[in-house]
Amino acid sequence: MRKILAFAGSTSSTSINKQLATFAAENLENTSFDVIDLRDFEMPIYSEDEEKNGFSESTKKFSALLDAYDGFILSLAEHNGSYAAAFKNIFDWSSRVEANVFRDKPLLLMATSPGGMGGRFVLEAGVQKFSRMGAKELVSFSFPNFQDNFKEGKMIHEDLLKVLKKQVQTFENFVNQ
Repeated sequence: MRKILAFAGSTSSTSINKQLATFAAENLENTSFDVIDLRDFEMPIYSEDEEKNGFSESTKKFSALLDAYDGFILSLAEHNGSYAAAFKNIFDWSSRVEANVFRDKPLLLMATSPGGMGGRFVLEAGVQKFSRMGAKELVSFSFPNFQDNFKEGKMIHEDLLKVLKKQVQTFENFVNQ
């Protein structure tokens, strides 16, 4: 059975994006999954000077995880219209270990926010960037008004739930080809 890795582009202990990534993974029908927390991968702030010191164990561990899975579910936190700093740092280090970060594997890329835009700015940035960084088949989903539309670990907005399930199915089909 194929296996995917789900995570949020956030290090918040109460990450709404981790909740969304986990929920999406739970809707897979024929694919197993693991969920990770980026807080488990502490890395120095990326710079050329730091890179001269070599890759940290956390950097190597995270990169090895990307090798070990058949696809990824990633929900990006949006901070001031862009990636969260911690995710950007991990992404920068990962791209130095392997420029083809997503290893030519499928990616379900999502974003959510408390507001009506649903993290659309960071989602658009991710779609543009990740398709050039090895996301072979990229499926996306924006989820607005998280606190209003997600209760007790479940998506309660029926129309958005239908869209998410369709996107999850499309992603899963790519993973299992």
